[in-house]
Amino acid sequence: MHIVVCVKAVPSTTEVKMDPETHTIVRDGRASVINPFDATALEVALAIKDARSAAGERTRVSVMSMGIPDTERLLRDCIARGADDALLLSDRAFAGADTLATTYALSCGISQLDEAVDLIVCGKMAVDGDTAQIGPELAGAFEMPCITDVQEQPVVCGRTLRARRACDGGRETVEVDFPAVITVAKDAAQLRMPSIPGVLAAETAPVAVKTAADVGADTARTGLAGSPTQVVRSFVPERSQEAVAIEGSPAEQAAALAALIEEGCR
Repeated sequence: MHIVVCVKAVPSTTEVKMDPETHTIVRDGRASVINPFDATALEVALAIKDARSAAGERTRVSVMSMGIPDTERLLRDCIARGADDALLLSDRAFAGADTLATTYALSCGISQLDEAVDLIVCGKMAVDGDTAQIGPELAGAFEMPCITDVQEQPVVCGRTLRARRACDGGRETVEVDFPAVITVAKDAAQLRMPSIPGVLAAETAPVAVKTAADVGADTARTGLAGSPTQVVRSFVPERSQEAVAIEGSPAEQAAALAALIEEGCR
């Protein structure tokens, strides 16, 4: 069984720098961490690996990311925690990608892996974007069934995966056949600590770093060039502690309140 976990490097703080020309987050790697939802996705994959390995099935967990060269540091941390190998897509041609361009690049990378993929695991969303689109878009790209917002550790039985997911009516249990894609909620699992043997292995483990050309990506579909959407502005909202006392009858107070709300919306 081959599981691919997609991870993203995100700022470790909510105070991020924006490029004034491209309107994208400046990712210099100095304070980046693994997206918390993706850390949960990794643990879900590792737990499946443990269960399948105990049953005598060879199971491989590959981690993949698209980012700057420093992201390799985070991928090695994933190996230290139990992943088998890692692939980093790093190229200026990938910079500024929205979810569509990111999905395209990741799909190119997955297609270049040396073993067919049975399961793709993603975090429900990234804390620096909150779009929750990458997992479903990958499912669409590969025409695989997808279970989103998985709330607890899924169960694998043969070539079938059963998972408990959140839905509008509460929660439901869904089964899909492999190959498939799942996205997981942040509280679905707690990522294990790295082991000492894992840390030592991660120091020398090969992390493949590939460019757009290496994975056969059309650069017209990557980065800003391949992104039909773009963040125009990102900012921390200004907040005021000012209070206004409204006097008068209930009707007068309601009219004054409506006027204040209307003024604030302009």
